[in-house]
Amino acid sequence: MHGVLDLDSPLKGPLGARSAALLASELDLLTIGDLLNHLPRRYHERGELTDLNELVVGEIATVQARVTKVVVHKARRDPSERARRRENGRLEITVTDGNGQLSLVFFNQQWRAKALVPGTTAMFAGKVAEFRGRRQLIHPEVHLLDGPADPEEPGGERGGDGGAEASETSAAGERPVDFAGSLVPIYPATAKVASWTIVHCLRLVFDSLGEIDDPLPGPVRARHRLVGLRRAYELVHRPASRAEVAAARVRLKWDEAMVVQVALARRRRQAELVATEARPGRPGGLRDAFDAGLPYDLTEGQRSVGETIDAEMAKAYPMHRLLQGEVGSGKTVVAVRAMLTAVDSGGQAALLAPTETLASQHHRSLLALLGDRARAGELGVDGPATRIALLTGSMPARARREALAAIADGSVGLVVGTHALLGADVTFRDLALVVVDEQHRFGVEQRDELRSRGRRPPHLLVMTATPIPRTVAMTVFGDLEVSVLDQLPAGRSPISTFVVPEVNTVLMTRMWGRVREEVAAGHQAYVVCPRVGEGTEDDAESGLAEPGAAGRQDGDRAWGGAGEQSGPGERVGATVTETLPRLAAGELAGLRVEGLHGRMPAAVREDVMTRFAAGQVDVLVATTVIEVGVDVPNATVMIVLDADWFGVSQLHQLRGRVGRGRAPGVCLLQTCVEAAAPAAERLRAVASTTDGAQLALLDLAQRREGDVLGAAQSGGRRSLRLLELLRDEDLILAAREEAATIVAEDPELRSLPVLRRQLAEALDETSVAFLEKG
Repeated sequence: MHGVLDLDSPLKGPLGARSAALLASELDLLTIGDLLNHLPRRYHERGELTDLNELVVGEIATVQARVTKVVVHKARRDPSERARRRENGRLEITVTDGNGQLSLVFFNQQWRAKALVPGTTAMFAGKVAEFRGRRQLIHPEVHLLDGPADPEEPGGERGGDGGAEASETSAAGERPVDFAGSLVPIYPATAKVASWTIVHCLRLVFDSLGEIDDPLPGPVRARHRLVGLRRAYELVHRPASRAEVAAARVRLKWDEAMVVQVALARRRRQAELVATEARPGRPGGLRDAFDAGLPYDLTEGQRSVGETIDAEMAKAYPMHRLLQGEVGSGKTVVAVRAMLTAVDSGGQAALLAPTETLASQHHRSLLALLGDRARAGELGVDGPATRIALLTGSMPARARREALAAIADGSVGLVVGTHALLGADVTFRDLALVVVDEQHRFGVEQRDELRSRGRRPPHLLVMTATPIPRTVAMTVFGDLEVSVLDQLPAGRSPISTFVVPEVNTVLMTRMWGRVREEVAAGHQAYVVCPRVGEGTEDDAESGLAEPGAAGRQDGDRAWGGAGEQSGPGERVGATVTETLPRLAAGELAGLRVEGLHGRMPAAVREDVMTRFAAGQVDVLVATTVIEVGVDVPNATVMIVLDADWFGVSQLHQLRGRVGRGRAPGVCLLQTCVEAAAPAAERLRAVASTTDGAQLALLDLAQRREGDVLGAAQSGGRRSLRLLELLRDEDLILAAREEAATIVAEDPELRSLPVLRRQLAEALDETSVAFLEKG
């Protein structure tokens, strides 16, 4: 009838033009492959009644329920509307799940009472509404699971131009669909396309569909006991048992995992084929002088990771490594040693930071760490030395010109900067190493832009203080070799975290009293607010103060306050501009209190941070601009106002700013959400542990994979529908190994054209670049 169809065939062939257009407009399903990948949301057992208490007002729902009562309300003719045709009245049917009840209301459809008699079990689909405290469906679509079809709706449309339109369920639901087994699939549907309409369309597609070319090689399927792709689609859409659904889902998860892992394996291979200059360092150089001057011993982890980095930088193809470590684990020292190795090898190293505050902090830290070793060419400096330049977007023109000249002629060995390093006017004499701090705030395009500035591709070290679960590392950072620092350097103090409910006035008073006590003891404090102030564009602090730079898309913060942030008539988060004067005149009167946020002029920010680091400011009221990189060992207490605005990982990062010296740190999470709210539970979880890995798992479980993988991936048609990063570790690892073998034997995938096409489609829609963004 339609010939042999494949996954790329338009739906018009098997379904007809009208039905195909409806699926396209309502569900964005254009091809057979689109429809087959529109997977059931859940499955009902035949005769299993839906829990009506789970229905949400305003949502489109499909329920299976039993009719208990039928009431026909006769229409009352209004004498003032004699011209209006006589109506048939209202039909109200009550259905139950055995506990709760739901009202079904039909107008002008009294004929439905002949089929929907008490005791009948059927499926109903429609938008959940509420009337006088009782949930109801108005004009729901109806599907009888067994028995004869509903009586034909008077005046209903029939027929069509072939395909599904000659027999699909109409708005009255008068033609039952024959489900394949005891399981009834329930699909994401709309008001115009019911779940069983999708079932019927799928039956027509399967009747017309030929064999499907399988993207997974036969040996891979055999090794892992996977069903073929067509069989997987049949089992997931027309299952006879839960076991068949499970087998189908495992196979479809493999398809998702393989596309990602093959893309990553190809990137790893491409990186290994690129030639660069080895940077082995030299004995007796700047690196050895730096090590000799360290006032403490490196941890075993720092030494081990350093040896790995040394070995990779000594090779003739670029290092491509992710360094993750807990807040305060000593990643900066590891990065500095690698940068000095690059300088000892005759090259330059660039450290890319996401904010001017962090870049300035790194610049100050490098100057302090290197001392005279950062004053090359100055009087009184003996032995190996270099110079350090800072480059940001808000620098004065003269200082910028001088920095650019020094970078270009190579007189500066170490360069610290923000997005300004990506400017077209920035030229390196010999860029040997790129270090990216807080890598999740940069896109791969930005990193690659900086890497392209070298005569030959530089080595790359990216760092993050956000703990990354192993499954995420394999999936999101799979083309990076990963090193983990899980030891804290000697001298770091423990951090205690407590939740402070705003309703508890005693604890609120004690909270500010604790700040006063710490200041009286000679220490300092942070007060963190989620927002800058009223009347500013994009009021939530972005953390990116770089002129011309796009604000970061902080999914963690956005998720952290989801459903709890400001809206019409709702609570708004604390602001720096409001909190600063209130504290200075009230709870913290008499203390030296100053503010800091990303919209302040760079010179002002720098001055505030310098004076805070020098102990000239007691309390810093700031936004998340202090989230990473700020290192003031004398700061011992942090108060996070409206902490429910933040996510797990960000709270963990924030509290890492205290307890960096020998005095213990304390972090107080103030909130006004109710104790039973999910946000309060999240805060209690953060307070219960300082184990970043455990919190990362919690963060991933609550944010879900779409947020972790980035907006581009979660919004693309090839997004992860089934793969669960927390539960599918073994599958992801197996797919990674199979992908490595496939790419090693056939880098261009010439023997696997279907997999190659899937990969091209994924890259075209979302770009594999998202995999590096975190």
